[in-house]
Amino acid sequence: MLLVLCVDLDDDLGRKTGIPTPVIGADEVTEAAVALATADPEDSDVNVLFQGVNVHDELAAETGEEVEVAAVTGVDGSDVQANRKVGNEVDRVLAELATGEEVRAVVITDGAQDESVLPVIRSRMPIDGVRRVVVRQAQNLESMYYTMKQVLADPETRGTVLVPLGILLLIYPLVVVANLFNVAGAAVLGLISALLGLYSLFRGLGLEASVDTVADRVRNVLYAGRVTLITYVVALALLIIGGVQAVETVDRVRAVAGGGTVPVGAAAAAFVHGFVQWGAAAGITSSLGQVTDEYLADRFRWRYLNAPFYVVAIAVVLYALSGFFLPAGVPGVTSLTLGDLALALTAGTLLGVLSTLTFAVVESRIASTAEPA
Repeated sequence: MLLVLCVDLDDDLGRKTGIPTPVIGADEVTEAAVALATADPEDSDVNVLFQGVNVHDELAAETGEEVEVAAVTGVDGSDVQANRKVGNEVDRVLAELATGEEVRAVVITDGAQDESVLPVIRSRMPIDGVRRVVVRQAQNLESMYYTMKQVLADPETRGTVLVPLGILLLIYPLVVVANLFNVAGAAVLGLISALLGLYSLFRGLGLEASVDTVADRVRNVLYAGRVTLITYVVALALLIIGGVQAVETVDRVRAVAGGGTVPVGAAAAAFVHGFVQWGAAAGITSSLGQVTDEYLADRFRWRYLNAPFYVVAIAVVLYALSGFFLPAGVPGVTSLTLGDLALALTAGTLLGVLSTLTFAVVESRIASTAEPA
C-alpha cells in the first residue's frame, strides 16, 4: 500500500483553519486544502495539500495498487516538538489504515524545513520518494530562507561568519572616527587586519577548546584557593628576572672580551650561568607549592619531596658546567677549575641519589607501619 503523506511542520493547517489533524482521505484532504486556501491564499502548504491529492490520483491510476493520502502537522516553534507531533500523527494514520500489508510513503513537502522530519517518518515506514512543491515564481526562496535561518541560529556558525563580517563592516566608520582624532587611517586598517588575522588563526587552529579549558582551570584554581596559583606567579617573576640577569651576564662577558664577537658556546654558557640560579629558585618555589596542594588534598607522597632536591642538583651541575667554560675576571661569574667541576658534578649526583633513596625508605617505612598486623 502506498501512502501519500503531506507534511505541514509548523501546523499552518490547524492554526489557520481549526481542522483537527491528521486528515485522512482524498476528499478530506481536498476540503482541508480549500479551507486553508480560503483562510490564507498565500500559504505554501495549500500547494502541498493539493499536490498530495494530485499525486494520490496519479499513483492510483498508474500502479493499480491501493493508495491513500493523509496530511499530518507539527507545531509552530521548536523543531523537536514539531517532529514528535508529526511522528505521533503518522502513528495514528498507520493505526487507522491497518491494512495488514506493508505501507510505503511518498512524502510531499514545501521546502527544506519540512524535510527535516524525514528521519522520523522513515523510522516508521519505508519512503519511496520525496516531492518538494515550490511555487514557480519563488523557486528556492524558502530553502534559502531556511538555510540562512539555520546558519544564524547556530552559535558556532554565527560566530564564524558574522564576527569577521562585522569587523569588515566597521572598517569605514572606524577610519572616519580615526580621521576626526587625527589618527592615521593606515593604523586603523593595520589594527583591523591584525584582528582578522588573529581571529582566522584562532578559528583555523581550533584553539577555542584549549582556551576554554585553560579558563576553566584558572577559575577552578581561584575558587579552590590552591597555593600553586601564588607560587606559579612568583616562579614566573623569578624566570623573568633570571632572563634579564642572563642577558646582563652575556653583556659582561662580551665587555671583558673587548666588545667583540663572543663565541656561541661562551655566550650560551654565560646565559645559563646567569639564569640558572633564578631558574632554580623558580623551580623550587613552584614544586613546593605543588607539594603543599597535594598535602592539603590528602594526596601527599613522600617521593614528591624529591622535586626541590632534583632542581637543586640540576642547578648545581649547570652552574658549575657553565662556570667552567667562562673566563676568570668577569663580574658576577664564578669561574671553576676542572677539580671544582668534578666536585660539583659529584655533589649534584649524590644529592639526587640520596634524596631519592631517603624518601623511598621513609615512604616504605610509613606504608609498612600503616598496614594492619
